[in-house]
Amino acid sequence: MAQRPLSEEDPLAVEQQPADRSAGQATDRPRAGAVADAVAALAGERVDHRFKGLPPDAAGLTVGALAAERRNLFTGGFTTPVLALSAESVEANLALLEAYTERHGLAFAPHGKTSMSPELFARQLEHGAWGITAAVPHQVRVYRAYGIRRIFLANEVVDPVALRWLAAELDADPDFTFVCYVDSARGVELMDEALRAAGATRPVDVVVELGAGQGARTGARTKADCAAVADAVSAVPTLRLVGVAGYEGEVPDASPERVREWLGRLVALAAGFDAAGRFGDLAADEEIVLSAGGSAWFDTVAEVFADVPELSRPVCKLLRSGAYVSHDDGHYRHLTPFNRVPDEGALRPAFRLWAQVVSRPSPDQAFVNAGKRDAAHDLDLPEAQVIRSARDGSVRPATGVTVTGLSDQHGWLRTDAGTGLEVGDWIGMGLSHPCTSFDKWQLIPLAEADGTVTGYLRTFF
Repeated sequence: MAQRPLSEEDPLAVEQQPADRSAGQATDRPRAGAVADAVAALAGERVDHRFKGLPPDAAGLTVGALAAERRNLFTGGFTTPVLALSAESVEANLALLEAYTERHGLAFAPHGKTSMSPELFARQLEHGAWGITAAVPHQVRVYRAYGIRRIFLANEVVDPVALRWLAAELDADPDFTFVCYVDSARGVELMDEALRAAGATRPVDVVVELGAGQGARTGARTKADCAAVADAVSAVPTLRLVGVAGYEGEVPDASPERVREWLGRLVALAAGFDAAGRFGDLAADEEIVLSAGGSAWFDTVAEVFADVPELSRPVCKLLRSGAYVSHDDGHYRHLTPFNRVPDEGALRPAFRLWAQVVSRPSPDQAFVNAGKRDAAHDLDLPEAQVIRSARDGSVRPATGVTVTGLSDQHGWLRTDAGTGLEVGDWIGMGLSHPCTSFDKWQLIPLAEADGTVTGYLRTFF
């Protein structure tokens, strides 16, 4: 998204503006390639004690060298517990959202806080993503370290240290596109003070956040509140209003009707701002940003955004779903919009946490060596799915085995009669909530269906 310099008298600032940085350009293959080049350096990191679950005899190898060995997850020296992602499921999910957003005319900035994995960011960009969404400035720093050129920060930023860093980053790279929320006049005041103190020469692009309702999370609550925030932005030279946004996942007592109504308010807000000339700092060919869309209601977002009225400028309809890349076997399995629109496709759960039975104190109880430090547990407990025999490597469904609780380093299992579960057996478990699954693992094997590990995903939380 092109930006005017803060001072039109500064010829250097003018020359640094890129010729074309349209917000709605859905794909940018050279940019994706640059990120892939930066990510490739991760293959040179050494495997050591920092990375749980990896083979002890791989210590000292680079990640790339270990990946080239294509070890088997079950026979290649990996220790339990170990989290793996299905290579086939990840690829299918990436392709599905790429096709979905293209079909519905949406730009896509998947929320990177889900995985914080540069390798996955690169794959998402290769699959047509406009950019990557962040929640906090630290995440923006990680994204920039791996060459992400377009970042949407779905929060108001009022930390002066973070804003000083952001100003320097924007000034140093005219190709860096950054957009963040504003939802208060006080926030605008703090941003302006920090950016002025930093000597910023490019304004920060902002979108007014519309709150999802009384008692919901962040965002200006009413049309008048939003107008007041927009007025505050127009009064300072350090910010530029480029659109409106929000998060429909916070709509109280969410239902298709309630979410649709709120999205209608968001669209009306954009249209009202446009009619009032509030996007006057945008060039005629720049796009007004209209953004929403978590992982639970993107079908409704697509439906409402399909009917956005014609505005004075093109509209970048920006979706931000993030959990899709791994999906899950719990929370999002139940909430995914593809349950409502099955003809559009289906996401595939990619996580499987493997743990080993370390105690069998009674016929109806067993314990595995994975607990809260290894498995997401904020929404649902892990789901026992398969048993891999320690005797012969055979795999069978985990029928009659239920995870009933987690300690720090143990999983509690209830076992029905006839399960045949023994100490030493491996239990493969599905997980719920990707955002609190990725963050427990720094290096995650990417495994094919037969257990062949084809790569590793580095995370930075």
